[in-house]
Amino acid sequence: MLLASLGASAQGDLKIGFVNADRILKESAPALRAQQKLEKEFERRNADLQRMAKQVESMQAQLTREGTSLADKDRRNKERDLTELSRDLQRKDREFREDLNQRRNEELAAVVERANRVIKQYAEAERYDLIVQEAVHFSPRIDITDKILSTLSDADKK
Repeated sequence: MLLASLGASAQGDLKIGFVNADRILKESAPALRAQQKLEKEFERRNADLQRMAKQVESMQAQLTREGTSLADKDRRNKERDLTELSRDLQRKDREFREDLNQRRNEELAAVVERANRVIKQYAEAERYDLIVQEAVHFSPRIDITDKILSTLSDADKK
């Protein structure tokens, strides 16, 4: 690695940049828009799950309060209804999380693809020799994340 560095510096100064991928995925305009899109897309299902959870809670509280005064048959029926509703809630919650994760991964993949295109265009325009997205250590002097975020935001406005 040192030899490659020396060979490249013999040809001239290397221009190296660093992009914080986490910041791009959290702060960029496309990432924020993707998050809003997902929230809107899953809003109704999330509200339905919250309603079901409250219903389970209410049934549990009612069974706790009235369970001892109910006839055995009525208590068993209420317990069975509560168990079925709880199972249904767990199943729907699991499906919701799986669907949300799948859609989040799809949206993040699109954001990453777009960010990589912008980074490559920026690197070519500014004549960078190397841009890295992961590093154990980097100097703030080579951090171009703010410039990439700005470029992504400007590209959205067009």
